[in-house]
Amino acid sequence: MNAASSSHPRPTLIKAGVSVAALVLAAGCQSPLAQDSERELKRSVLDSVRREISQSQAYPDPIKTVREPGASALGLSEKVLPQLTTMAGPESYNPRELPIGNDLHGQATGVVAVSLQRAVRTAVERNLGLQFGRITPAIREADVVAAEAAFDWTLFSNVNAAKTDQPRVRQISSNFASGNRVFQEDNITSTTGLRRQLNTGGQFTVQQELIYSDNQTEFGGGQDPNPANTLNVLFRFDQPLLRNFGGETAQAQIRLNRNAERDSIQQLKRDLIRNITDTERSYWQLVQSHRDLLILQRLLDRGIQVRDQLKQREKLDATPAQIADAVARVEQRKGDLLRAQTVLRNRSDQLKVAMNDPEFPIGSETLLIPADFAPDEPVTFSLLDAVQTAISNRPEVQQAILSIDDTSIRQVVADRARLPQLDLRLQSQFSALETDAGSAYESVFDGNFVDYLVGLAFEQPIGNRAAEAGYRRRRLERMQAVISYRNTIQQIVLELKNALNNVTTNYRLIEQTRTSRLAASEVLRALLVEKETIGRYTVERLDLEFSRQEALSSAERQEVEALANYNIALAELSAAQGTALERNGIAFVVPNADEALRGASGNKPIDPKSLGNAEMGNPLQDDAAGDAGSR
Repeated sequence: MNAASSSHPRPTLIKAGVSVAALVLAAGCQSPLAQDSERELKRSVLDSVRREISQSQAYPDPIKTVREPGASALGLSEKVLPQLTTMAGPESYNPRELPIGNDLHGQATGVVAVSLQRAVRTAVERNLGLQFGRITPAIREADVVAAEAAFDWTLFSNVNAAKTDQPRVRQISSNFASGNRVFQEDNITSTTGLRRQLNTGGQFTVQQELIYSDNQTEFGGGQDPNPANTLNVLFRFDQPLLRNFGGETAQAQIRLNRNAERDSIQQLKRDLIRNITDTERSYWQLVQSHRDLLILQRLLDRGIQVRDQLKQREKLDATPAQIADAVARVEQRKGDLLRAQTVLRNRSDQLKVAMNDPEFPIGSETLLIPADFAPDEPVTFSLLDAVQTAISNRPEVQQAILSIDDTSIRQVVADRARLPQLDLRLQSQFSALETDAGSAYESVFDGNFVDYLVGLAFEQPIGNRAAEAGYRRRRLERMQAVISYRNTIQQIVLELKNALNNVTTNYRLIEQTRTSRLAASEVLRALLVEKETIGRYTVERLDLEFSRQEALSSAERQEVEALANYNIALAELSAAQGTALERNGIAFVVPNADEALRGASGNKPIDPKSLGNAEMGNPLQDDAAGDAGSR
């Protein structure tokens, strides 16, 4: 049950541990920032990793958790050890003989044994928190599509119909009135076209405008031709030349939305690792509570036996105070047993919530008990290898890199926003005028009537303070993102070292507590043998037996706690390295929007979703690679 594998090849420099830094370079290499700024960013990120593994590079060889054999130091006889194992210890209990009492329905409690594997896999598939989290990447995927749709062709059309019937003033010359007092005309204007935003930040428009006019004014108020069909076909290209120029600005929102989708995928992986770890922790805590209950039940049974023996000596040498003390001890043990029963029920319900298994809903009174007991196997690890694995696999590192990429994108946009606004318009219009629309369409591209337009529009705020302030803000945000990355690396290394320390400590504690339990068992055994050999016993010896029983029970519980904590530490070590999925044989799948809408879930191989520069595992060939490159 190795939590950290020793089969990884020894790194020549930093390689895997620093490989993610290449992604930071890729995050900003599209921007027009100075080359020295990019080198400084990359150097800063690389140094933050180098600093954490500099000492470990001198000790790359894997080591194995070790502990000193404690039982041999007790000098116990080979004939005695089987008796001690029967008196106390994990092998001395029947896990099915569970003193649990009635449930909340007042009925005998139903008990079901659940394995760790089933608990983890059911939690991964059915946990409500994970089901909620699986939908988020699909939402972010829809946001990416929505941002990309800004560059789709847009069809527009409008039609206006107008009927004009207006009175007019006639001109009088030499007492003779000329013109019409009434103007009557029917007009129908239809405009249809296509418009598209360009990756360069500009816009291209093509449209046709057909104007139908029919002048119905009498007495010389007509027009030629009548009716008339005027057709205009227009091609227009608008392009910013300075501010908002280029694909980096125009597609900034798409890149930000893609990063948001990648971040949601990493957050889902982070939640999945946390869920697996919490489920394993809940399971081993359930193991501990289950064994605590069995230990306390045995302690109570032994105490009742001694109490009854003490009562039998009431007429000989037992005082009322001594009998009352024995009764009080037994009642206290009954109270401890009741509390242990409640703890076991609560931890069973906690595991039910994590699993969300339809067979064991949280509302049911079925008690879950562990089918597996905490194993006691050593692990092999290398601190250098563990740190490199964590930096390569932890989703928090990926999220920190995406944050740097986001701030780089925003900085590029803010940098372009400082430029003056200089917009270019190129326009060409073909026109035709005919009696009928068909003739107009046939002759519009003959080139008889062509208009051209070239325009420039300039604008620059005096002082440009708002744009400069925005740019400074984005630069500071990028600095914050780099510092956040460094802090993430430090926190990951801290979690990893804490997990490794817990693993090594609890592995040694298992043997230490086992030795303590064997010693306590021997004390109680010797006392009982002496009691049977002599054939008589005093009140003081019975009181001493009470104390030895409690000491043995405490040693047993400490041993179970050490075993549970050791396995919890292994789970936390796997989470700290970001390998909890692989350790439990869980495949990571990210459903797309269609699958999420259909309620798709399950264990399929992960679709990397074209993570691009945000995808883990791009090796850094050397420290200088890509300094002058562009993506």
